[in-house]
Parts: sequence; C-alpha cells; structure tokens
Amino acid sequence: MASPSPPDVFAENPYSNHRLSVIEKEVLWEYAKLAENLKLLKQKVRDLTGKPDAVLAARLRAVEAKMGLILTLFKASVWGVINDHNVGAPFSDSSEFTDETFTR
Repeated sequence: MASPSPPDVFAENPYSNHRLSVIEKEVLWEYAKLAENLKLLKQKVRDLTGKPDAVLAARLRAVEAKMGLILTLFKASVWGVINDHNVGAPFSDSSEFTDETFTR
C-alpha cells in the first residue's frame, strides 16, 4: 500500500509529491514521524532489555552480601537472647512455667 518510510522522514515529507491536500500531507507526515519514533523507541527498549545492566547487577550483589550479613547478625542476636533466657530461668522451677490454658 504505502512505500517504506525513508530514513530522513524527519527532514523531508515523503508525501509531498502525492495528490493530497496540504492538511492531508501534513497529517500523514506527522504519522510517518510518529511511526519512525516508535520504531526507534522499540529498538532502544529491545537493547535495554536484551542485555543485563552491569551496574545494577553489581549493586544487587552488594545488597545481597549486606543482607546475608544482617541475617547472620540477627540469628546470632536471637540465639543470644534465647541462651540468656535459658541461663536466667532454669527448668527446675516449674511454678514459673504453669500452663493456664485449661483453667476452669
């Protein structure tokens, strides 16, 4: 139907030699420029999604290492609290640990 748009669609109206009114030529030229912009955008999006971002990957690795350290420190602090609780309250005194779930 229509010929492929030339690479210099932004500089020259590809519909200027057709038997169209001035407004039709302008509207079709704007559509041609829009189509070319969309093609460029599609290519840039493909380039961005096609390869991993090295900077982002490096940052995520650093965050992953920090989160591992935080998890280790959290586990150690929970372990310390549990050990402090067990040392301070021996199991021989059962009056402290009465189960009041089934009291009537």
